[in-house]
Amino acid sequence: MKLLKINNSQGFFLTDSGDYVSLDKMTKDHLMRLVDWALTDSVEYDPYDEKAIQNTAHQIVYKNIAEKLQGLINRKQEFLDESQTLYLQEYERYREGESAVEDSSS
Repeated sequence: MKLLKINNSQGFFLTDSGDYVSLDKMTKDHLMRLVDWALTDSVEYDPYDEKAIQNTAHQIVYKNIAEKLQGLINRKQEFLDESQTLYLQEYERYREGESAVEDSSS
C-alpha cells in the first residue's frame, strides 16, 4: 500500500477511502491513520525528491512525514515486541490475581 506519492509536482497522502489527497489537506486524524498503517501493514511511499515537488510547503511536509514513517517502519518489530511484553506482564498479573481469589475462596 502506497501511503505517500508525488504527482504533478505535489505531494499526496492516502486516505481511508483509498483516494489520494493533497498534503495541505492533511489533518491529525489522517496522520494517525498513516502511522497505524505503517505499523500494521506492508507500506511504501515515493522517495522524497525536492526537484519533483515544486510547492515548498509540500516539500517540507512530505520530507518530514516520509522520514518519520520510515523511522516507525524501521522500529516496527521493536514496537511489537514491547507491546507483547506489556501484554504478557498484564496477563501474568491478572492470572496471579485470579489465583489469589481462588485460594481465598477455598
